[in-house]
Amino acid sequence: MTEREIVDFVAAMPGTATMTASEQNGAPDVAWGDTFFFREPNGKMPFATLVVSDYPGFDERSRLDRPGVFRLNVGVGRERFEELIGYPPSAHADRSGEHDYTELDRLLPHPAYAAQAWVSILNPGERTEELARELLVEARSRLTRSG
Repeated sequence: MTEREIVDFVAAMPGTATMTASEQNGAPDVAWGDTFFFREPNGKMPFATLVVSDYPGFDERSRLDRPGVFRLNVGVGRERFEELIGYPPSAHADRSGEHDYTELDRLLPHPAYAAQAWVSILNPGERTEELARELLVEARSRLTRSG
């Protein structure tokens, strides 16, 4: 899956808005190029993001500074997180060292937001493309059900 394929897939979901951070829309420069996926109307918090660079001093474990590497992040909820990862989000602080956050095409807890029940995939490919699409649809649907 390319970045464009992910953006197009999410943008095609009814009631969904995408915003790619840029100087033109006033985003901080560290986020330029990152895309945020919101429920419309009035989406305040994204249900997924596509990140293309590290956030120095905060979120560098995925090594997004490598050429062509990007990370899809999806808020999946506590129950689904535990199904996918094998432990609850609240246990992540004690278990974060178990993961190689630089591995491509593998579902991982989000390196910075696992405790909030977010997962991530670097460059979704053959192993994770179908799961990535499924998780994006689930995340969007979960927001619709919750309000």
